[in-house]
Amino acid sequence: MDELIQQIDIVLIEDNLHDADLIIRTLKKNNVSNKLVHLSDGEDALNFLLSEGPYAYRKNHNKPHIILLDLNLPKLNGIEVLRKIKNDDRTRGIPVIILSVSSDAKNILESYQIGVNGYIIKPLTFADFAKTISDLGYNWMLVNKVHK
Repeated sequence: MDELIQQIDIVLIEDNLHDADLIIRTLKKNNVSNKLVHLSDGEDALNFLLSEGPYAYRKNHNKPHIILLDLNLPKLNGIEVLRKIKNDDRTRGIPVIILSVSSDAKNILESYQIGVNGYIIKPLTFADFAKTISDLGYNWMLVNKVHK
């Protein structure tokens, strides 16, 4: 539990354990972030980000630099999670990047209307997926400057 109180670079919200493992390993391999929290459903993610329920002890002191969000999540889907993140003063300013297999124009448009900072369609091959995650991590963690 102590690691959840320390500074967090990335919150990964992904229910597919294979994809989550690949994302985590790629980010660590490329020295983008060792301070990552992985959550696998929308309800748990919101509790964590808003310091509620089982995460109330966090007191929302350590906002992540970025949130990587899948759309197809159990309990609350990614669009619902995004909407709550962008409608709450405590989390509105955190950049959110959607990582999804969905190329549905409706999902993309709705995500941007709500306030997503980027929408990336997950590549199908392992090599392309790893490169996309590596580039994403580099750009958002090392190049992009976030106002704190």
